[in-house]
Amino acid sequence: MNVKEIQRLMDAFQKNGLTELELGDETFSLKLKREVVTGSVTVVSPPQAGQISVPASITPVAVPGTDQVEEDVQLEGLETIESPIIGTFYRSPNPEAEPYVSVGDVIRKGQVLCIIEAMKIMNEIESETEGTVVKIFPKNAEAVEYGQKLFAVKPV
Repeated sequence: MNVKEIQRLMDAFQKNGLTELELGDETFSLKLKREVVTGSVTVVSPPQAGQISVPASITPVAVPGTDQVEEDVQLEGLETIESPIIGTFYRSPNPEAEPYVSVGDVIRKGQVLCIIEAMKIMNEIESETEGTVVKIFPKNAEAVEYGQKLFAVKPV
């Protein structure tokens, strides 16, 4: 089972409101289990040998005083780049390195914008648009969800 298949399975797991799912064969085992506690999700039971535990959902952190309608108005005319996977957002290739991009940087198609770590795999996220970075939504090392906004870009 590859990362994309696991991501699709996790999406279906979340959309169907399941709380536990276990599947596998002789060579692979996957167990998803979620415990919903005041809107957050906890991974229960640490991974065993040959088993992967993955959070079914990660609740985005709301910025105090930010209203969704107000944010949508501020993003009018801007393109947003969303996370293609669930994982941990990193702005640079390592803690000592400069960020790939910062607010005000001009980006081009194919340029690496960030890394999202999913199941110990570092996935470089490339730009599919050209323009100027206006906003970076998640903080460095913050958990992100599939479809969550990462960057707002003013197109050229």
